[in-house]
Parts: sequence; structure tokens; C-alpha cells
Amino acid sequence: MPAPTLSEVIFSDQANHNFSKILGDLKRSNLSITNRLKSIQQDASFVWDVADTLNLPLVANERCGSWYIDPKLKAASAYFKSTDGHAGQWKFSTRRLNLQLLELIGNHDGCIVVDSTRRGKRMPDALSKTVPVWCCILNRALFPDDTSSHRLFVPPNAVSDSEKSQIETRLPEFLDSLEALDLNLTSLREHLKKPLRPLWVTQEDDLSPDLAETVAKSFHPVVCCTSSRQVVGTELSESGYIQGAGDDTENWALGLTAPVFWRHADKLLSTPESDLPDLIASLVAESEAESATVSDVKQVAPCIFVGVHSALGASLASGCCVVSLTPKPTDQTAWTQYTSHIEASLGKGKIASRLLRDALPHICQFVSRFLERPGSSPGTKVVVLCDTDKDLSVGVALALSCWCFDASGNPRPDQTSREAFTKTAIRVKLGHIMTARPDANPSRATLQSVNSFLMDWRK
Repeated sequence: MPAPTLSEVIFSDQANHNFSKILGDLKRSNLSITNRLKSIQQDASFVWDVADTLNLPLVANERCGSWYIDPKLKAASAYFKSTDGHAGQWKFSTRRLNLQLLELIGNHDGCIVVDSTRRGKRMPDALSKTVPVWCCILNRALFPDDTSSHRLFVPPNAVSDSEKSQIETRLPEFLDSLEALDLNLTSLREHLKKPLRPLWVTQEDDLSPDLAETVAKSFHPVVCCTSSRQVVGTELSESGYIQGAGDDTENWALGLTAPVFWRHADKLLSTPESDLPDLIASLVAESEAESATVSDVKQVAPCIFVGVHSALGASLASGCCVVSLTPKPTDQTAWTQYTSHIEASLGKGKIASRLLRDALPHICQFVSRFLERPGSSPGTKVVVLCDTDKDLSVGVALALSCWCFDASGNPRPDQTSREAFTKTAIRVKLGHIMTARPDANPSRATLQSVNSFLMDWRK
């Protein structure tokens, strides 16, 4: 039998192509929806053990954190962004103040903030840096005389001494940005008995009640819980387990949300992978139909309220000026407009946020004319509605608060009384809105459109 040739020993191009395809198929099958949901459920058990051991309320760091907490056990939501903790980009966000946590922390002597992160990382930057900076800045603002609480605490196994030192040089700047919002710090201070102190828990740590009890003698512990265990290497060696399975839901969840998952967890986990898309579609549609019955509006500024579209009937009945931001984009000439109601058709997501820049002059002028009409009372309500009441409607409410009302909340009499708006002035208004509506989460694109309109309106 002749010896094999070199071309027969080495994989051919076609063999290499098939080998890569096989590896790709294996990776995709491992990252299936079923494996993700099972991984989430497994990590959620760890989160519950942490809460049970430490006897502290669970706070979901949205959006990822909510996947790891049964809604019946979730005490609150927070928005600590990992991007605010990225190396060289450290930030104290005046857009996401998370001040709603202070009362919860004061009442329960601490809380547990839950989040996750992608494969290979020990913990997300949101928990290792963003939350610690938040605790440090609030301590400096609310406990100015307690200098022992002004230190920055970070996990040494995730943040180097060099990076910690660089963050510390920016702390005075961060404190100035908070104080520039002119918030009522005295009322915020009343929620807390002690300063804040971050702690960290992962699945690799030994969990003990002493973890929080020792710190709680002098501080309110803010426990940063990384729900997923760290995977080093590829998921192919993890028997289906996926680190950070609840992240990037737009790429795998098919519209499934954390509340819908937890409501139907048993059914979803027992359904074959091939049948999941249809099941998820039906469950999501059912959930959307149920949520459409919600009809409340929430005040975010003097005379300004936000809500979802289902609140339209109640708003019109009360004689308010209503701005409804509808999800199907159309030209401004086709917008529906009545004396007290305008439908601005902007679309959804980033497209709507970009279109908002050109829509705001029309919306603000409409509301101004309504407020200036004969017989209009000083306390007339302006209601802004959108699909979620957290993004577009909040952006429009911010623009209206600046454009249509003065610092005392009274309608501006005419255009000439409007000052040239600055980023600082707009940021102050936003800070008050976020304090009134802490679960709001206006996107960067939305706020950029608002800033662009307000700062360029004289041009």
C-alpha cells in the first residue's frame, strides 16, 4: 500500500471549511435560548441565597439584573451603567442618579444590587467602579463632615491601584456635577442614618452573614452581587452554562422580557427549543395586551406629566394638553392635531430619538399656544405619552420644562422671555425630573436631540 501524500495528510480547504462550520454550529447550539434560560435560573438561585443569607432587599441593575430576580422578590430597579466605569471614561452620571435607592437603603440598612457580565470577566464595571463612585460621591455630598466616609472603596481583585488612583483624582469634579443640580440634599440625607459602603459578592466567594453585618455598624452596606459565575475559555466546556446569559437580549430573546420569563418559567424551560419562538411570541403578545390596560400618569416637573398611550382617554377627560408620541413615523404635515391634543408620529428607538430634534420646535410651540390661550389657568397640566413613558416622553417633558415654563414652574409669556439655554441649565432640569421619576431612562440619543434643540433655538 503506497504511503499517503502530503495533501492527503493535511486537511483540504473543504475540510477546513467544514470543520469551522461544525465549530460554529456547536457554539450556536450551546448559546441556545434554552441554555440561556436554564443558566439564568441557575444564577437566580445564587442571588436568592445571597438575599436570604444577608437579609437585604434585591435591586436589579437594569436591564440585565432583572433576569436574575423573580419579580416577587425585586424591591427596586437601578441604572448603573458599565460604560460609566470603563477605564479612562469614569463618570458620576447626573442622568442616572438612582436616588430612589436611598430610602430603601435607609429602611433596610442596606441593599443588594444585582448584575451580570460577559464571559471571562469576574464582575461588571458597573459593580466594580460605577456603584463605588456613586457611594463615594453621595457620602461626600450628604455627609460632608464625616471625612472617614469619603474614601473610594473598590474591589482589589478587579480594579488596580493605578486605576483607583486615577478615579480618585476625578472625585472632586464628580461632586461638583452633583451639587450643580441644586437638589434638596437635606431631604435626601433624611433617608440615611449612616454613610454608604460598597461590598462585593460573586459565586466564587464564601458567603457569610458577617459580610454585611461588620460593615453595617458604621455604614449602610451596598452589596454588589455578580449573579453569574466566571467562565474562563469557551462555553463549549460548560455543559450548556452561559455566563451573563441575561445580557444582550435583543440578540436572542425574541421579545421575551424578564417578567414574562418568570411568570412562565416552568413552561418555557420544558418546551423544546424548536417550539420556543412560537411560544415566546404568544406569551409576549399576551403580556402586551395586559399592559395596555395601565392608564396612570406620573408627574415629573411642575404641571408636566408622562405616561403610556393607554392613559390617553383619562388625560383628555381631564382637559389637559396632551402630546402623544406614536410609534409609526410620518411626516409632520400628517400629524393629527386638535386644540388640546397633538399626535407626533416619530417611530421607535434610535430613529425616533433622532427625529425628535426636528419635532421639538413644533411640539413646544403647540404646547405654548395652548398655555397662552384665553382663560388658561396657571396649573394646567401637560401630559406627554409614549410606548414606555421612560425615554421619548421624558425627553419631551425635559424640553417642555425648559421651553414652556420658567424656573418657578409658571408658563413663559412669550418667546422673548426665554434665555439661551446651557447644558448646565438643562442638566439641572433633568436632575429634578430623574429625582421625581427615578425609573425613567432617557437614551443618550434622546437627550442629544433635546440639547441640540434647546441650545440652537435662536439660530
